[in-house]
Amino acid sequence: MDIADQIALVTGANRGIGREFVLELLERGVSKVYATARRLESVDFDDNRVVPVRLDLLDHESIVAASVIAHDATLIVNNAGISTGAALVTGDLAEIRREMDTHFWGTLGVTREFSQVLAANGGGAIVNVLSALSWFATPSSGAYSAAKAAEWNMTNGVRLELAAQGTLVQGVLLGAADTDIAAGYDGPKIDPRDVPRQSLDGLEVGSIEVIVDDWTTMVKGSLGGDPAPFYERMTALLGAS
Repeated sequence: MDIADQIALVTGANRGIGREFVLELLERGVSKVYATARRLESVDFDDNRVVPVRLDLLDHESIVAASVIAHDATLIVNNAGISTGAALVTGDLAEIRREMDTHFWGTLGVTREFSQVLAANGGGAIVNVLSALSWFATPSSGAYSAAKAAEWNMTNGVRLELAAQGTLVQGVLLGAADTDIAAGYDGPKIDPRDVPRQSLDGLEVGSIEVIVDDWTTMVKGSLGGDPAPFYERMTALLGAS
């Protein structure tokens, strides 16, 4: 994909990695970016190529409405997400469901609606911003990890289903980035600008998966082995967090 002159839509564009995606897309010459958020007043970009659109992953009608507004989109970035910190056994079930409703059902809802838009516009691409926690869990990430694992394999599934219409589906995986969602994490964090840079570089060469940092590379490399040593290492690195 040649990023210049694409028409993009980014969910959760008002802050963090989503905001960096918008800025990087503008830098690379896209003709328009639909910048979505739950609250339109939180979307603030000084560029007339940015079109603020309300989209709430928990409100499917807002997703449908956004797909009508952004009927000319050719690139969809599914970035919006939450982190409740809910544990799976002792946590609030409502919060656990909210994680799954956001990351799995919400992202799938956007993908389903906009797949029709992309098909009408010749194919295009979908980028799903995932996490190293798609592949492992910590005591404080149970709900988030389960939801991201579901989103990761959903990404694999829709990639196969949408290939025939010429839509490339890319998964982007990273550890912690220096954003609001990771404010309570004291470990190493990458520059959030690295995420869109590497993702869009990957789209330009047709990469279906982009691993942003060394941490995630290490996690992925552990998947073929016995999980016991890996979790011992994680416990030593992260403690009980």
